[in-house]
Amino acid sequence: MMKIYRTLDKQLTRADDMNEGVWICLTAPTENEVRQVATTLDIEPADLFAATDPEESARISLEDGYTLIIVDIPVKVTDAAEGVYTTIPLGILLTQQLIVTVCSADTPVIADFAACRVKGFSTRKKMRFVYQLLYRAATMYQQELRLIDRRRIAIEKNLSGDLRDSDLMELHGLESTLVYFATSLRANATVLDRLTRYKRLEQYPDDRELLDDVIVEIRQAIEMTSIYRDDIKGTRELFSSILDNRLNNAMKYLTSITLLMAVPTVISGLYGMNVQAEGMPFANSTAGFAIVLGLTLALCIFSAWVLHKKHML
Repeated sequence: MMKIYRTLDKQLTRADDMNEGVWICLTAPTENEVRQVATTLDIEPADLFAATDPEESARISLEDGYTLIIVDIPVKVTDAAEGVYTTIPLGILLTQQLIVTVCSADTPVIADFAACRVKGFSTRKKMRFVYQLLYRAATMYQQELRLIDRRRIAIEKNLSGDLRDSDLMELHGLESTLVYFATSLRANATVLDRLTRYKRLEQYPDDRELLDDVIVEIRQAIEMTSIYRDDIKGTRELFSSILDNRLNNAMKYLTSITLLMAVPTVISGLYGMNVQAEGMPFANSTAGFAIVLGLTLALCIFSAWVLHKKHML
């Protein structure tokens, strides 16, 4: 889908032509839309298609007549648990007259600008628009990271109750998300570092301050990702320790039961042997069975008390 916007009197309006000062927004574009834009602006179609490739890495490229910037932005994984995200490329092409954005999905990063929810946004200030896009992407990373940490805390609270396989799978999904985030944020930071060194890109005086804010937000997101990865690693280790402890307790309980059952088994086995009755205690007594049963019960109670003192029951 292709939409063209223009800022007039500080208001964002729709436009029909690809004239100077417009913003061309391509969301999951068709091949015909890509070729139309490429032909009109004299851009290589491959550079526009690159932003729709989910495996494309973040980079910046100075081409003849335009600049290509690709960064990674977070998107929620469809039909996945809460807090499970991945990253997709967002392509930004700067020409002398206008700016083009390309993305394979409709994301809040682009939607906020199209809905005029970003203060100070103008399609004519191209570099400021780029920095605002990067700033919005960085803040989105931080929002999703906080959501991931809240989900981790919720899972951790369940550790005192029943441990479910779904909790482990969700924890794995959160950890995978943080891996994607860490890789993408480092790549975005590299792109930002290169942006600061390019003299070819025209910047307004206020742009430098905004760029510094973007760098700070990216670094903060990278630090949050590292911290939350360590937290999830600790939660996984705690998960394993609790499972091991519960298994050990179950094994101790079963062992204790086996020992208690061994007492009457041994005694009944001795009295069941094919030997002379004269050699067996209480064998000739009319109350012999009750006496042996009582002694067996007493031995079982004593054994249970010893096992309890040793915290095995």
